[in-house]
Amino acid sequence: MKQTARPWREPPTFSAAIAVVMLLLGSAFSPAAAAPIVELEVSGGIGVATAEYLISGIEHAEDNSAELVVINMDTPGGLMKPMRDMVQKILGSSVPVVTYVTPAGSRADSAGTYILLASHIAAMAPTTHLGAATPVSLGGEDATPSPKKESDSEAESESDDEIIDKPTLPSGSAMERKVMNDAVAYIRGLAERHGRNADWAEKAVTEAATLTATEALEQNVIEFIASDRDELLALLDGHEVEIDGEVTTLATAGADVEAYEANWRIRLLEVISNPEIVLLLGLIGLYGLMYEGWNPGAIVPGVVGAICLLLAAYALQVLPVNYAGLALIFMGIALMIAEAYAPSFGALGIGGIAAFVFGSVMMFDSGIPGFGISLTFVIGLALIFALLIIWLISFLLKLRRRGAVSGVDSIVGGIATAEEDFTGEGNVWLEGETWHARSTVPISKDQEVIVRRMDGLILDIEPVASTASADAQLQS
Repeated sequence: MKQTARPWREPPTFSAAIAVVMLLLGSAFSPAAAAPIVELEVSGGIGVATAEYLISGIEHAEDNSAELVVINMDTPGGLMKPMRDMVQKILGSSVPVVTYVTPAGSRADSAGTYILLASHIAAMAPTTHLGAATPVSLGGEDATPSPKKESDSEAESESDDEIIDKPTLPSGSAMERKVMNDAVAYIRGLAERHGRNADWAEKAVTEAATLTATEALEQNVIEFIASDRDELLALLDGHEVEIDGEVTTLATAGADVEAYEANWRIRLLEVISNPEIVLLLGLIGLYGLMYEGWNPGAIVPGVVGAICLLLAAYALQVLPVNYAGLALIFMGIALMIAEAYAPSFGALGIGGIAAFVFGSVMMFDSGIPGFGISLTFVIGLALIFALLIIWLISFLLKLRRRGAVSGVDSIVGGIATAEEDFTGEGNVWLEGETWHARSTVPISKDQEVIVRRMDGLILDIEPVASTASADAQLQS
């Protein structure tokens, strides 16, 4: 076999080897990519879903060694327990957290003020505001104790300076004083941790004080005012923050911003935490189970009803609920169901609708921002129930006029069709079944006959034509 000669290759030169070494050294000592910035969105009422989203977002930033966490905030406030969970996660974060009230016209009221003060850096966009951090009870009343009223004689004996300098002692119930003092101490501690104006923070609780962005910067409540995120990151570049006792200099120039999205579980929790969705889930659950009870073996209504009812029950555990309103809703549904079994020409149904409307409004009337229910939504549901009740009453009246639809009463007087020619006895078709019949006159196939009497399972019949002529003779 003939062998082909391999092409001759020139051995690598010294300059080529140097180039390879320099390439390797360059890749080894090249600067690493800048750490990413994780961006979170907190809007609407602060609840359990919001807390889980923020906590998971900060954990994601820690796992990816992010440079910074930016929380874009626009909230009217929310629940105390989820807010405290969010604050604890921010305070314990190994990644600096900046809360940025944005876009223009947004707010960080109530629970949002606590979160803003807890952050390592507080920033706001122009025409935004914060404050009004007075705690609200589940009954819708704020927990601010009313000041003591002095008697007229004591007021006249003191000068104006003495009245101003004299501290006002909180009055009201012991629970009100306890809630107020706890909130004051909590928000002062958050402000003092980052060297912010603790005196104003206390006023935000005791007097529901608010500040615009410019006022907040002037009174040392926030550190920056930025019109957008890019301007904020430019201001933060080179800024120093203290994390776990160590000073860290931020490097935000050229960093990639990664928007953190909530997973499906948090999104589901956010949806079912809506008071209007909770009300719908509860109604679907109740009516689904009732339909399954009326029609055993339907399966689908029972399964759907049980799932919806369990979801509603879970959501009620994380929402501020007035249980008197919940009881009224159950009473209203019971009255509307009673209308179907004991028709009262609308009395029970109207009472049930009224109880349902008042109960729905009372159930979520907690006064906590972001967790109210739309009156339009409730009235819309009530109108749907009213239409269903009107339809039910009209249907029952039609059934009453229709008469019997089964048994002997529905067969006697019914019109049947002969299946064959016969004289004496034969078969007829009536109400989807074949019946044995007898007649004193000949019957032709497909002839219409009327049932005059029922003897066991045998029908006594007559032709319809002869019956009509007999009736005419009687009328004449």
